[in-house]
Amino acid sequence: MRAPGAGAASVVSLALLWLLGLPWTWSAAAALGVYVGSGGWRFLRIVCKTARRDLFGLSVLIRVRLELRRHHRAGHTIPRIFQAVVQRQPERLALVDAGTGECWTFAQLDAYSNAVANLFRQLGFAPGDVVAIFLEGRPEFVGLWLGLAKAGMEAALLNVNLRCEPLAFCLGTSGAKALIFGGEMVADRLFYIYTSGTTGLPKAAIVVHSRYYRMAAFGHHAYRMQAADVLYDCLPLYHSAGNIIGVGQCLIYGLTVVLRKKFSASRFWDDCIKYNCTVVQYIGEICRYLLKQPVREAERRHRVRLAVGNGLRPAIWEEFTQRFGVRQIGEFYGATECNCSIANMDGKVGSCGFNSRILPHVYPIRLVKVNEDTMELLRDAQGLCIPCQAGEPGLLVGQINQQDPLRRFDGYVSESATSKKIAHSVFSKGDSAYLSGDVLVMDELGYMYFRDRSGDTFRWRGENVSTTEVEGVLSRLLGQTDVAVYGVAVPGVEGKAGMAAVADPHSLLDPNVIYQELQKVLAPYARPIFLRLLPQVDTTGTFKIQKTRLQREGFDPRQTSDRLFFLDLKQGHYLPLNEAVYTRICSGAFSL
Repeated sequence: MRAPGAGAASVVSLALLWLLGLPWTWSAAAALGVYVGSGGWRFLRIVCKTARRDLFGLSVLIRVRLELRRHHRAGHTIPRIFQAVVQRQPERLALVDAGTGECWTFAQLDAYSNAVANLFRQLGFAPGDVVAIFLEGRPEFVGLWLGLAKAGMEAALLNVNLRCEPLAFCLGTSGAKALIFGGEMVADRLFYIYTSGTTGLPKAAIVVHSRYYRMAAFGHHAYRMQAADVLYDCLPLYHSAGNIIGVGQCLIYGLTVVLRKKFSASRFWDDCIKYNCTVVQYIGEICRYLLKQPVREAERRHRVRLAVGNGLRPAIWEEFTQRFGVRQIGEFYGATECNCSIANMDGKVGSCGFNSRILPHVYPIRLVKVNEDTMELLRDAQGLCIPCQAGEPGLLVGQINQQDPLRRFDGYVSESATSKKIAHSVFSKGDSAYLSGDVLVMDELGYMYFRDRSGDTFRWRGENVSTTEVEGVLSRLLGQTDVAVYGVAVPGVEGKAGMAAVADPHSLLDPNVIYQELQKVLAPYARPIFLRLLPQVDTTGTFKIQKTRLQREGFDPRQTSDRLFFLDLKQGHYLPLNEAVYTRICSGAFSL
């Protein structure tokens, strides 16, 4: 089969002849005939459909690269870039606390951060020292880490939901010499941001100045933000979405950013109207929570034109835009530490970004084949990773180049955690690549769609089951209820059986009504074998479903007081699962 792009040189030559005004020759016509006749028309179709998107993406890439190069050559840090913004517009609003109504100008934020820097120098702290910040999202949070950065110190931004062992773990791994905490919490490097810990203990990702700038700049240019925009940021500031993509628009580009320390579905649109917001941020399940709210007049009276974030389920994408009148969804894929971020720049429904089919080497990322049970990389006879074709799910990887700020991987404080995210001989012999841990699918035009996090896909009855897909279907059937889907091991049974934990705070759900609806929309192998109805589903601070505890407890009734059910295929409905039934299932008496 002819690879897309093969023979593209012929097309480029013809295009140059046309652009230069040279006459068409018989040889050029013959080259075109050979190219099209040998299957090149498929590539021409891709060029026609994606050229505008790819050229805009290329312009964003070039613009960010040039800005990064300029700041790198000048030795600019984030504090120095911020200083230039302050000089341009000292009296403009920088940060607004939507909870208290407190407003900080750029001059006030500058003065506060200078005071923080001076204080820590006077206290004897030296450049390179780490200071942990344990504080809810408000203007002081930004002023504190910015002030520490001005003094050459590094902030470790702690998740305010941490307690006991996880909190001690994050403090210990950061090497912090001091802890700054808010009164409400009592019952070179720029800073560390901890991963959300959906699949284990959090890891401290290193954020250097160029990475902070790159992430903020990509969001700014990819979605055409302007200095006059007002951005609504109700995300935790201890994570990159809120503190870099959001607050970064304030520090680097001079936008006003409205902060709310905790997301409120009922106040969301009221805040947007009150502060004249034009851009909002979302992450995880925020859009679904907004759709669960009763219809209100305020939800269409706002000026929001753009929603930027990741984790918007394709099943509710169009419902969200139509109900709330938000013209553009800026869905992206990325992680604090990754070098393979992508962005949906042209509103393709369901897509989290794209990679050019015309110029794939400009931004060297790729989907590669893996064993979806073990996530082990599959390799060809030369020992290189095998690229996925259109429609094939694969692991997203990014080639590492430590000299290129767009492609470098700074890793984690833990060297062992860093090494686990790097593979060698991926694109070519001896190279290094970052392993995202996420499975995506790419279509013929290069649009990518998120499929699952590593370990979320499980195998049942010889088929791979996508937990993301099943969660989306169940949640939609139940009116956007919180749902966690995961695989559980059953003694003597191959693969893992699907289990769904569903939020049912008032014990109103009927499992068999659920099953009747699932039969209409899910393949037999994807229908959950076990159900767990519980008051609420655990989520992280960034609204991602937390499955670790649920997976550990499995379908054992001795581990929980929640209502449990199992699917009896002979009777065709769910039956209560007690200790006696559990024992029979484990002994093989019940056939699953």
